[in-house]
Parts: sequence; C-alpha cells; structure tokens
Amino acid sequence: MRTFRLGVLTGDGIGPEIVPAAVEVIDAALDTTSAAAVEWVPLPVGAAAIESHGDALPEVTVETLRGLDGWLLGPHDSAAYPEEHRRKLNPSGYLRKHFDLFANIRPAKAFDGTPALVPGMDLVVTRENTEGFYTDRSTYRGTGEFMPTADVAIAMGIFTRPAIERIARQACELALRRRRHLTIVHKANVLRTTTGFFLEICREIAADYPQLEVDDFHIDAMTVHLVRRGADFDVLVTENMFGDILSDLTGELAGSLGIAPSINASHERAMAQAAHGSAPDIAGRGLANPTAMIASGAMLLDWLGLPEVAERIDLGLRETVAQGIRTADLGGTASTTEFTAAVIKGLA
Repeated sequence: MRTFRLGVLTGDGIGPEIVPAAVEVIDAALDTTSAAAVEWVPLPVGAAAIESHGDALPEVTVETLRGLDGWLLGPHDSAAYPEEHRRKLNPSGYLRKHFDLFANIRPAKAFDGTPALVPGMDLVVTRENTEGFYTDRSTYRGTGEFMPTADVAIAMGIFTRPAIERIARQACELALRRRRHLTIVHKANVLRTTTGFFLEICREIAADYPQLEVDDFHIDAMTVHLVRRGADFDVLVTENMFGDILSDLTGELAGSLGIAPSINASHERAMAQAAHGSAPDIAGRGLANPTAMIASGAMLLDWLGLPEVAERIDLGLRETVAQGIRTADLGGTASTTEFTAAVIKGLA
C-alpha cells in the first residue's frame, strides 16, 4: 500500500472549515480500501502565515511542497492583507506560476434535485493557467502590467505555442474520456493575433483526435449559450482569464459555486483548490458548503492514480445531497460539519 504525502494549506475565511472537511472525507474514503494512505503535512499560508512567518506564502511552505505528491489549498483573502503583502502575487497565483501548474481543470456538474439554473449541466472548463491575459503570472520576472506614465496603464496578453499546445492536448485527452465533444472558446474576431493564435493551435492539436466533435465560440456568445443550453457542452478549452470567468459562471449555473471544484496540475504535481473564494462574510459560522473542496480533493486522488476512491467520494457527495442533506446555498439547513459527517457516514 502506497502512502502519499499531501500538503494541507487551510488558507483564509472559510478555508479552516472546508479544508479539514476535505481531509476527513479523504481519510474516510481511504479507510474503506487498501489502495493507499495519506500522510498529511500542514503548512502555513495566508493571513495566519503573515502573523507567524511575516509572509502569506513562506519559503518553508514552497520548499516543502516541492517534495510532496500534491496538496490541498484553501481559499485566500489576499485583498484583506496589509498593503506590502497585497503588492505580491497572491499565494495561489504564485504557486501556479512557480510550479508551472499549467492546467486548471474545473468541472461543473449539477446535483440531482438541487435548484440548478441549468439542470443536467455536466461539463469541464479546461483553462490554460500560466499566461494569456492574466498578467500576474505571464512573465518570467515581474508582471505583464506596467505604467510608462502616471496617466497610462498597459497590460500584455501573452500567448505561446508550447503553452497552447499542452493545454489543448490536455483538453482533447479529457474529452476522449468523456462525451468526445471539445469546444474552443476565444475572441478571434477581434483579438485576431492572440486568441486567433489560440484558436488556430487548438484546432491543429484537435486534428490529432478524429474521434472528437470540435466546435468553437466567441467568449461573449459562449456565455449566452451556457445560460440557454449549458447541458449541451462537454469540455471547453480556453485561455486563462476567459477560463476563470466561464468557470465561475458554469459553477453557479450548475447550482452553486459551493459545488465547483478544481485542480491545478502540471505533469509532475497537482494542487487541489475549490473554484470559489474565501467568503469572509460567512467564515466561522458553519454555513460554508465544503463540497467544492472535498470534490477538489477527490480530483487530486484521481490525478494520483486513485480513480476508484475519487469516484467513491463523488458518489458520497451526490448521495448525501440526494437524501436532502444540504447546506444553505443549495436550499438546505445542514452546517458544514453536519454535511461532512453525513458524507463520511455514507462512505462507511
């Protein structure tokens, strides 16, 4: 039986509630199988790390992560950090850039019996995670934003063939394992050189996968199609900022951002991270939905080669919700701990 070493970075806001919930559920799922075990490695991050180490992402955390098999990252509230820390890359952005976690995989799947705006939605946004219009991580040193004068601000969008090729191939491989439908999202009618380049290369890579149905839409039209007929789509592939926006939209259309998981991965390591933010307004009140963080942990297990355990967790989440045990964002009354306990009970 293999033992994986996984980092635990609880983060800010509701992080200290939902990350431990994910740890508990993963441990419970693994207890039902002899496939693997986990050694959890707690590491400082966020506001608590500023107090204890003088930095939201201490060097000891980054160096320890390098030797681990993966990690869970809770949400961070970097907007609330002291000014000298707000000027730095936020913890999530830094880790994605530092470890070249180029693929941000964000599923959006409605739960049966919940008030989803698009019932039957079951798609995955495959987001290029290292360049595009997100200037905080698109350059080797510094950022792609600068001000040549006090009255001029400029942002660079970076698009490179290697980065586009690898995310396109990731999306094609994912589509092969699902319903074999790939949708490329771009703005090539206006941003012809940059997102036109993205579209062109995605089409080149998709040509290697004749089993796939491939189409493409402009980003603005895509938002409308998702609202009107989101259940028709399977795998979306797009650049960084478009992917961030679309995945928030699809998460809410599927029922709630509280059920929207994600994983950030390279070929060597992966970081599980819920797609939503830190929700400081409900922090510490037991109202947070831990589903997204738990499901993100399940995605990490799948990436580590434990798909059966990941499927068991996903089924446990869905059975719990189907039984009417739901947090407030899904129309229920269960607290964070009550929902987590119900999921664990169902795994036994």
